[in-house]
Amino acid sequence: MDDSLQRDRFLIEQLVRPVVNLYRISPQAGGQITGPPVAFVRQKRMAFREDIRFFADESETTELFRIKARRVIDIGGRYDVHDAEGRPIGVLEHQFRKSLLRSTWRILSPDDEEIATAAEKNQLLAILRRVIDFVPYGEWVPIPYDFVIRHGERELGHFTRKFLSLRDTYTLDVANDTEGRLDRRLAIALGIGLDALQNR
Repeated sequence: MDDSLQRDRFLIEQLVRPVVNLYRISPQAGGQITGPPVAFVRQKRMAFREDIRFFADESETTELFRIKARRVIDIGGRYDVHDAEGRPIGVLEHQFRKSLLRSTWRILSPDDEEIATAAEKNQLLAILRRVIDFVPYGEWVPIPYDFVIRHGERELGHFTRKFLSLRDTYTLDVANDTEGRLDRRLAIALGIGLDALQNR
């Protein structure tokens, strides 16, 4: 496994492109990028079945891992994360009922054992963002958010939206996961999923 993917902090930037959503993931420390990008991500828009691929380079010659939906339409979505050879890394499970007021995800092992959960920290902002969704061009209103990643009562990290430019920019920080419960590839997949797999 590439050690560059096993960091604790990453900056995730959405790149503006037609037809597809593209993301660039870079290592970060102290609020600064500390090296070249570790992954580039491609998501086709309007796909019937999500198949999001992570590549080592922008030319997309070397696949690292991917997120794939189990079903074409699935309200309580389950998404398998596996490496380029098809070996399972884990599962992301969207909790539909809990997400009506506060977006919530479960992060599972390949054996469906719960590793962690991720939920919006601020209930008021979560509701506000849902209201904004019904306003014309509401997606252009910059509403911040912070997902807290937990194992039980223990806080492992955060996934936070930043306002550095017009494009969506996020930080993923799992430095509190000192025991390495969460495979960093699965944490990165969660970060992309929180932007690409749900209507926030």
